[in-house]
Amino acid sequence: MTTVDPNSQPTPEQRLRGALWGQLVGDAAALGSHWIYDLDLMRQRFPQGLSGFEAPAEGHYHFGKTPGDQTHYGDGALVLLESIAQVGHFDARAFGLRFLETFEPGLYQGYIDQSTKGTIANYRTFTEAHRADEFDFQKGADDDHLGTASRLAGLVARHRTDPYLLNRVESLTRVCQDNPRTIAYMKAHALFLSGLLAGLEPRPALAAVDGRITALEPEAGPEVQEKCRAALGALKQDVVSATLMFGQSCPLEHSFPAALHAFLRHPDDFKTAILATLEAGGDNAGRAAMLGAWLGAHLGLEKIPREWRDRLAHRKRIATAVDQVIEAARRDSGRNGGLNSDAGDTRRDRIA
Repeated sequence: MTTVDPNSQPTPEQRLRGALWGQLVGDAAALGSHWIYDLDLMRQRFPQGLSGFEAPAEGHYHFGKTPGDQTHYGDGALVLLESIAQVGHFDARAFGLRFLETFEPGLYQGYIDQSTKGTIANYRTFTEAHRADEFDFQKGADDDHLGTASRLAGLVARHRTDPYLLNRVESLTRVCQDNPRTIAYMKAHALFLSGLLAGLEPRPALAAVDGRITALEPEAGPEVQEKCRAALGALKQDVVSATLMFGQSCPLEHSFPAALHAFLRHPDDFKTAILATLEAGGDNAGRAAMLGAWLGAHLGLEKIPREWRDRLAHRKRIATAVDQVIEAARRDSGRNGGLNSDAGDTRRDRIA
């Protein structure tokens, strides 16, 4: 087991790197076991148990990809990370254009989820009647699944010290998921991840979410608060049992508390936590991406198994983008806000 030494806490930079790598490692580890809901079938297919990075079988959603590849979630996360690295900060248009180019149907060699299909359809409908440069990339699909959740760490790592972080979170969410429930869950995700990056222990970080989310999002915030409290209240259950209780499926009302429970149950062991959520089946890649970001932020980069990081097919691209994002974040460290850019349509969610 890999456990954290209480006398040797990670540095802020190690936490940032951990969140970025952890998100992508968690996703890739789930490649071959993703979206298997029947746990009897899971045991039949993997009789020796899961060790991470299983190959997708013929007929699987990700068949044709090989161990170390990202799922479509991880591919989207890398699109965001490289967009931020290139521009120097999050920009909805820059990300949106890169995202549409990457996931062009017929060109992208992988699964295209509903939020991506809906976003592409909305863009095409708009540009049939308007100039393409008039599209604001805030009209994504009406979707409450795990798309933004699986990539959010890139934005939070870059803009954690920005007083308008949550506006950027909302703007990023709306690029592909223009849905109030998703926005509320993503603000909770960002607050929790920010607390961990700041060095808070898991329960105080979660308490900060509990204390703010209903005020930030009066409509959907109470649901998010309830789900967070339910995850905390289920810690006597193992991860598989709790995930079956919350729900294995993609909607955030199921997947967010299931991922949070796995983190709270195994906060000091990256590999154990990831494998536990993989074994619970369903949309384990999306959960593992969120979970990997939280674990990486809490434990730091060095607590993510080196052999897992080395298995990532795009590790060189990831390393380059992570370095650039960390450097941009370092330049803004200690300031009241980040670089000036379009952070969304409202200033009501100032984080500081």
